[in-house]
Amino acid sequence: MHALTDTLLQKRGITDESEREVFLNPDYEKGLHDPFLMKGMERAASRFVHALKNNERIVIFTDYDTDGLPAAVMFHDFFKKVGYENFENYIPHRHAEGFGLSKEAISKCKERGASLLITVDCGITNVDEIAHANTLGVDIIVTDHHLPREGDSKAGEPSEILPEAHAIINPHQKEDEYPFKDLCGCGVAFKFIQAIVEEGKKQSAFEIHDGWEKWLLDMVAIATVSDMVPLVGENRALAYYGLKVLRKSPRPGLMHLFRSLYVDQRFVTEDDIGFVIGPRINAASRMDDPILGFHFLSERDEIKARETLKNLNSLNNKRKGVVAGIIKEATKKIESNGVKDVVVTGNPNWQPGVLGLAANTLSQKYERPVFLWGRLGSEVIRGSCRSNGSIHVVECMREVTEGIFIDFGGHANSGGFSIHNEKIHLFEDALLEAHQKIEKRDPKSRDVIVDAELSLDEVTEQTLSLIERLSPFGTGNPKPVFIFPNIKIDGVQFFGKEKNHMTFIFKNMSGREVPAVSFFADELVSQFKEGDRVALTAHMERNGFRGSRAPRLRVISMTREE
Repeated sequence: MHALTDTLLQKRGITDESEREVFLNPDYEKGLHDPFLMKGMERAASRFVHALKNNERIVIFTDYDTDGLPAAVMFHDFFKKVGYENFENYIPHRHAEGFGLSKEAISKCKERGASLLITVDCGITNVDEIAHANTLGVDIIVTDHHLPREGDSKAGEPSEILPEAHAIINPHQKEDEYPFKDLCGCGVAFKFIQAIVEEGKKQSAFEIHDGWEKWLLDMVAIATVSDMVPLVGENRALAYYGLKVLRKSPRPGLMHLFRSLYVDQRFVTEDDIGFVIGPRINAASRMDDPILGFHFLSERDEIKARETLKNLNSLNNKRKGVVAGIIKEATKKIESNGVKDVVVTGNPNWQPGVLGLAANTLSQKYERPVFLWGRLGSEVIRGSCRSNGSIHVVECMREVTEGIFIDFGGHANSGGFSIHNEKIHLFEDALLEAHQKIEKRDPKSRDVIVDAELSLDEVTEQTLSLIERLSPFGTGNPKPVFIFPNIKIDGVQFFGKEKNHMTFIFKNMSGREVPAVSFFADELVSQFKEGDRVALTAHMERNGFRGSRAPRLRVISMTREE
């Protein structure tokens, strides 16, 4: 094994020889677990196949984001493959309906004849809504990856409150013995489809050739990377093979997207999911109707797919403008009121669906937790929050005075909330008070960890190929970071429409140029110039622009060296 590969694996805690083999050479058959090991799977698959055999109307109810929409496409493709027409993809409107299952949506589905409804990426906390479905005679199968609602502690351990669904598929249930717990919502749904295929063939419910479901892995890869679940274990195998499928995917929407941006589909990476595919899927729900994102991925007609992509590109560009406007207005508000321990601001005219993007930028700018709120298109005030790493935002919201939030949720560094309209004037003070009560962390403890020191002579095709053996990169398997000490800047070039991106040119010992790019690098313009000697911290990657495959560096940070 090459010394660099060995170093990178050790940095990721992979030291056992068998673990190294599994990590470097993911195996589809060995890397994926039996779906029937998941609690509730047998009952769920049996009910689903029963519905198919009896031509019941089946509704697939999915979230509107980059986890839910790919899952919706998977079920759509499955139904089309087996020739089943009595189904519906129900994707709630972000602004009109909000997140998760609702009584109103269930009633609509019942009116249209539904007798079986499958949730994806939601449902585990919808106790009242599923009780309503039971009164209507609609069976619910919950597939989800979020944590169940906690009940009162028993014997020192918190109990869980589960909805009375026909079946629940969620590896986070108590007594679930599934070996891997960190699947995204689409990943859980894929396991369900695997089980359906197996059960359906056993009951002769439909004809489908062995291994067909592997063609759905492009959707699983998009969701797994986008939802930022750990890219280890089963997720690594799903993302690894999903990218292989994505590179061959015949979906017209994706093919046109890649061509329009000069992305060679044969070499699509997890970065293309994060920076090219994901934003367009999310733009649909944030700026308009999530059904556009669904059609973008599922449409097989070339002309319709091209038109949908055109609409998504327009929405994505509009989204950028809206977010920039919110950031500009929020900055004025924040600086006129003074920057406090928790930054809280809003405007009834701000669109809730884009506030997370603005909050992320402002959190980085002010190095504070940021809570933004708006109401445009919603009956109640909704918002998003982001942490700079100093606090757990959900813990902070838990400490807020009772009666202010209608609902809230999220993770350590990001979350969402809704607030009673008449309580918004109390929100900032309540958050500042809550902030005083919770544990604080040092955000600097999240600084980048360097994997290895390299020289510019090592920025080569061979080195990059060794690095790529550890891909796909993401949460749980971060992209390797290298430091290049005491190197001289031989040139600085600007690019982009607004000339706010930079390429620093370095030269190795033989005089070959080594480019290092930095996007949105305004702050670097005044700090570094040609001739400066610096220590460069960077990722190594392929250029990718207009088909180029040449190695380059991507700047993480630079410090001056005397």
